[in-house]
Amino acid sequence: MSTTSHLLAAAALFSASAACIADSGTLATPMYLRGGFNGWGIDHPLAYKGKGLYQADILVSPGYHGFKVGSKDWSSEWVIDPTASVTVNPRASYTMRTQAGPEDYLFVRQTSTWRFSIDASDPAAPLLRVAQTGTPPASTENPHQGHAASVASKYGGNTVRWSTPDAAAALRSYTQSTTMPLRDPGPQSTTYREAADGPTVRSGSLAFDALFALAVAEMKQNAVAQIKDGNYNGGAAIDCACFETGEKWHYVWTRDLSYAADLGLAMLDPERVRNSLDFKLSGYRAGIERAPHVAGSADGLQIIQDTGTGGSWPASTDRVAWVLGAEAALDNLAPQQRAPFAARALRALVNTLENDRLAAFDAASGLYMGEQSFLDWRDQSYAAWIVGDLASLASSKALSTNVLHYKALAFAAMLARASGEHAQAARYAAWAGALKRSINQRFWLEDAGMYSSLTAPHFDAAPLHKFDWLGQALAIVTGVADGERARRILASYPHGPMGAPVIYPQQQGMPVYHNRAIWPFVTAYGLKAAAMHANVGVADAAYDTLMRGAALNLSNMENLEWITGQPLLLDERQPALIGPVINSKRQLWSVGGYLGMVIGNVFGIEATAGGIDVRPFITSKLRREVFGAAKVITLDSLTVRGKRIKVRIALPDATDEQGWFPVKTISVDGAPATQSIAWRQLPDNATIDITLGALRQGDTTMRRVDAAPYAQGADVFAPREPSIAGIARGTLRIDANGNGADTVYNVYRDGKLVAARIAAGAWTDRNAPAAACYAVEAQFAASGNRSHHSVPRCTGTALDIPVMVDGVAQAQVTDWGKPGERLRFGAVDVAQGGEYGVQVRYHNRANQINLGISGGVKWLALKDAAGRIAAQGVVQLPHARIDRTGAPPVISTPLAARLKPGRYRLEMSDFYNMSYLQSNSTFSAAGGADGPSNKFDVHGARLLRLK
Repeated sequence: MSTTSHLLAAAALFSASAACIADSGTLATPMYLRGGFNGWGIDHPLAYKGKGLYQADILVSPGYHGFKVGSKDWSSEWVIDPTASVTVNPRASYTMRTQAGPEDYLFVRQTSTWRFSIDASDPAAPLLRVAQTGTPPASTENPHQGHAASVASKYGGNTVRWSTPDAAAALRSYTQSTTMPLRDPGPQSTTYREAADGPTVRSGSLAFDALFALAVAEMKQNAVAQIKDGNYNGGAAIDCACFETGEKWHYVWTRDLSYAADLGLAMLDPERVRNSLDFKLSGYRAGIERAPHVAGSADGLQIIQDTGTGGSWPASTDRVAWVLGAEAALDNLAPQQRAPFAARALRALVNTLENDRLAAFDAASGLYMGEQSFLDWRDQSYAAWIVGDLASLASSKALSTNVLHYKALAFAAMLARASGEHAQAARYAAWAGALKRSINQRFWLEDAGMYSSLTAPHFDAAPLHKFDWLGQALAIVTGVADGERARRILASYPHGPMGAPVIYPQQQGMPVYHNRAIWPFVTAYGLKAAAMHANVGVADAAYDTLMRGAALNLSNMENLEWITGQPLLLDERQPALIGPVINSKRQLWSVGGYLGMVIGNVFGIEATAGGIDVRPFITSKLRREVFGAAKVITLDSLTVRGKRIKVRIALPDATDEQGWFPVKTISVDGAPATQSIAWRQLPDNATIDITLGALRQGDTTMRRVDAAPYAQGADVFAPREPSIAGIARGTLRIDANGNGADTVYNVYRDGKLVAARIAAGAWTDRNAPAAACYAVEAQFAASGNRSHHSVPRCTGTALDIPVMVDGVAQAQVTDWGKPGERLRFGAVDVAQGGEYGVQVRYHNRANQINLGISGGVKWLALKDAAGRIAAQGVVQLPHARIDRTGAPPVISTPLAARLKPGRYRLEMSDFYNMSYLQSNSTFSAAGGADGPSNKFDVHGARLLRLK
């Protein structure tokens, strides 16, 4: 929603409610205290206390917490300053503005109750005061009192204890306690129980058995009958026998669900996974007339890209992660349930893949554009300048997303073959093969021994020396990386003392969230990759990370700080860097990752279309330190495709040598079997017995790094990206952007390195062509860590093209882009043939840059004087930060064109975005309940000569 709309909504709210405040205190729209301390939910309404005063009391854990006052559907917001965040002082009062803006912050040193008081006697200027009212008393109870069995583990300076009343019980109850301060207020212990309808583990380790039971219990907590999110359905519950995303996230999100299902949930509850996946499919709204260039069936059934950067798809394109969950669900569903879901999955995939090909595929590179998968907080893992130019984010290519597209294409080809659609199968198989080759050609960095996580945006497009663990792991587990590259990645990706961070190197000036963080689900994919290629060092680090995190936190958390492993690193000297910024218990993909670790990696059980694969990966460290004196470990009551099975692994003697134990023998109910057991060979109530053989060394190579948790040193951080302060006649002026003397600079021309390790200041390209685009990166001389690239600067001629209305040139066309509308631009004369980029000047203020479903997605056509198409395709016009000066600040993704001299005309027409889907018809902001939103202000266009 635009600022103007927010102001109008707020004015209407207060106009209607001003008279009521003095009497009943009932606002026309109830308002809530919403922030990182309550998952931005609506659990803390402002309660009326009389005389215009409203209050909300909330128990807040230590941290630097963002907050706002907002209505249930965010149609109204109150912030202190609409232009900047304010850190509140408990001794001060603050006048709030009744409009949208950045969140304000509260710094809390210890868990305590805080009262937020708002005096709304003057409806146009509510007055905020925040005060601490008390701290909860420490508990003196012993939660393990009277339990027959108990065990404790030390993790640094903290102790975790597990106990059970009866260790011999068929179904145990466990109590787990920790001395580590928890992320959220609550008791330092928890109790959970094994269930008759769930699997259990007996390993000789009470802790290991308990932590598996905890993951199963948290999976069941996330299995709900209703879901809800404040941005949908007016915040009211939606009936869905689905998996919610976590304690603080009560909705179903496409990628969270899909990764969780793939890692472990689909085996244990395939029907609920299928329901959840189906919830993330949608066709077009009633009345939507499909634009001529849109592909797919008339109903438009496709995978939903959730609300996000720049207004969602196709700035973000990782909706195809859905296939990971779909394949896992199909492998685990009973035969009679597979066929209808497979047919629906193929329909949705065809529509998704065909339109992704139009909207996000770059034929020049053979790669798909779009934001990195799950790393969707731009500031955390992109260049600092990208937030002001989301079209550049949209045109970059990400390793993780391209690997997901490869997987989606291969999966669609398999489904098409199975359904007899052989031409369709051949089409997608060919696309998949070509994409795999492009990934390996375009992303692989030989000097790093890893794939680049992402490329620079258009007019640069070089692979960056930035790395992420999910992308590397997905490349390995999907087979995009061959054996040699997989081994190099596993040996090269940096691991901190608590495990692998999700990105490397870290970014300066950013709080902990994706930056400086461990995410357990990413670690779980790293474990899968390590087990595939027998990297014992990486696997042991992953086992440690997953078990330690669940033990210390009494839950499978969303994320952890990467050096300390804490759920919150409190940095009083730099409160803006505190984090993780938000963190939820029983996060669905963390739960899925832990379940997959035990079932899929330790016990080695994985369902496939043809049966069960048995490939345990038990390292000597896991055998020695976790299973101790046990001779046999057992996974019991595991139900797969309706068949109940027991898995027993006979362990070799423990050893101090490093390595892993390969499978020696497998039997099913006493009959010899191979590591791939067909479904017909697996009776109900079967027992699979596995005997492990003699130790193998495996690969122990891994890269370890360490750092002080509060330091931003050159050893593990990247320098800030520089800028090109000016460019003329082949000479660039490189601005260091605050980097010190320990930094050198690399210059790229049209995405190719042309100068390395030079100093800041002037540099001249002795071979400068008539038209080229330059970018610069900074590099720490000692560590080699590199920055993102600067904004590209191009030297080619740029021709401005006016927008036309009824044949008259206009400076601006406001709020253009309703379905079916066409827009024409003036003629442009091209004097020199060559490669050009065509871009639209625009401003899309439909929503904030990190939210929404209303990113502009249009079809642009460039025609020659005879009316022939010279170039055509989708251009993206994502949300932009509101420009208060009135000048058009942003420009779209480019349409590539190879042109001959002559006169050309430009025309823009409709395509579609996620607001056209029925699933978003109840969304609270632009593109939701008021109808689709694919509109923006148009200020003209630009034709830029590139070569």
